[in-house]
Amino acid sequence: MKIRALNVSVFELPANTGRFQMEEIGQGARRRWVRRGAGQTTEQVHVLHVKTDEGIEGVCTVGDARYTTMRPEDLEQLRLFAVGEDPLERERLYQKLQAATRGMFTRPGWFGAFDNCLWDIVGKKTGQPVHGLLGRVRGHCPAYYNFNSGNKDTAVADAKKAVAQGFIAVKDHFSGDADENIACFHAVRDAMGDDIDILHDAAGCAYSFYDAVRVGKALEYLRFGWFEEPLADRDQVNLKKLCENLSIPILAPETLMHDVDLSAQWLISGATDMIRANGRLGTTGLLKLAHLAEMHHANIELNGPGGLFGLVHAHLVCAISNTTYYEYFPNGSRDARGREIGLLNPPVPEKGQITPPYNPGWGAEWDWGYFKKKRIGEF
Repeated sequence: MKIRALNVSVFELPANTGRFQMEEIGQGARRRWVRRGAGQTTEQVHVLHVKTDEGIEGVCTVGDARYTTMRPEDLEQLRLFAVGEDPLERERLYQKLQAATRGMFTRPGWFGAFDNCLWDIVGKKTGQPVHGLLGRVRGHCPAYYNFNSGNKDTAVADAKKAVAQGFIAVKDHFSGDADENIACFHAVRDAMGDDIDILHDAAGCAYSFYDAVRVGKALEYLRFGWFEEPLADRDQVNLKKLCENLSIPILAPETLMHDVDLSAQWLISGATDMIRANGRLGTTGLLKLAHLAEMHHANIELNGPGGLFGLVHAHLVCAISNTTYYEYFPNGSRDARGREIGLLNPPVPEKGQITPPYNPGWGAEWDWGYFKKKRIGEF
């Protein structure tokens, strides 16, 4: 079997990440920058098609909820690298494209969608779902619910809603200062009781190292499950110190996780206890990072849907042993929006659990007529 063609379908959808402005607040040592919403917008979403001479086609979104486009010049270069190659030689093609990236001056992880298309092809060729090809470790996986963290009362109400739906884990996105957030942590733990795993995502915060230590101690007292992005990913020295000073697991990097080899350095250097990853960068590379983490007795935790509006991560969390949860965003912002371009089976947790399809490959079911109707272009 040989790859004979690659092309991209282009769609326009409401953007997952709206426009924002930065406002400077506080004085002296308490001065910090905070984000202020500046309205919603639309974004292009690209879907990559890898076609073979046997009529099997691998399909995957470019990116997931973010990084949703591929540069035309990258696609042209990818055609030079891939057309005529055997799509079943995933590891050889991964090594080839990794070596080529150094000379392309493009975004790390740029060929992730292509790698995911190759997994779709081998699944369709063998009649196996990707989670079966990888060696399934579970039939379904618990999901955690990202609750509305606009204020304390809203957070408590939404977290309670999640638990009522069967979720055993919830995650906040509080963006206040250390004192404000600690008060919110207490309120959510009081509302949840002892049996629900609560996670803190500090991506919207601006903690100093000393504030992060104080927040981490509060999270430990309240038995939170992890402390995500406590400091900027680039601050490896202080992240390592934080890991040494806290018993709660630190989860990083996310902002800078676009190269799996670079991500590995956070774990190897002791700058994180658990490693963040995303399937949009390619399943082959992600598996290498998962196995490295396993050898370090660490977890790999997947960020967002990972591609195909959640299908990619639904497969991977059921095939990787050292992971805990599927990340779920309510109200259809990551999964149900796939229906807007013709995806008939975006994965949605039921009773707090995610279950991948058993169809071959990624198992995506498409209304191709609607897909073509909604497409605004291709290249």
